[in-house]
Amino acid sequence: MRLLHALPNLLTGSRLLLALPLALAILDGHFYTALLIAAIAGLTDALDGLLARRLDARSRLGAALDPLADKTLIFAVFASLAAVGMMPAWVAAVVILRDVVIVSGALAYQLLIGNLEFSPTALSKANMAVQVLFLVTVLGNAVGGWLPAPALVAFTTVVLVVAIASGLQYVVLWSRKAIAARHEA
Repeated sequence: MRLLHALPNLLTGSRLLLALPLALAILDGHFYTALLIAAIAGLTDALDGLLARRLDARSRLGAALDPLADKTLIFAVFASLAAVGMMPAWVAAVVILRDVVIVSGALAYQLLIGNLEFSPTALSKANMAVQVLFLVTVLGNAVGGWLPAPALVAFTTVVLVVAIASGLQYVVLWSRKAIAARHEA
């Protein structure tokens, strides 16, 4: 039973470990392999949360590892796709900058205010889903060439809008929390 309760964290950890081989596959131009690794990573992302809830195996480690695995994977894939010219570098920069702002804001809150009770917002979850679907679409397009350029541009726009909106939402929410905490002190 103990191993069963560790399964969600093992899945999350495997997703974290998949970031490097996924990035290397992209950088080496092995897009079919990259697509396969991305699909496995996506599956572990879906399963870890589901199993944690179903097995009542939520943990502090899992709560910390999950966003770390997500951000590491997103950084690795967006940076690699930009490096090989499959997306503009500025698109990757916007997506990565969103995560840098969120992590920096959380660290600043911890240092200046105190413990930050963190739970992802619905918009943040939508952001992750849109980004993963986008990355799978870009890799699938590299393998099969099935998506017309205007559709890819439209999808890129959606990724940017959702990333910016989600990042701003965290800035506003945490700023309000910080102001309220300062007034209570």
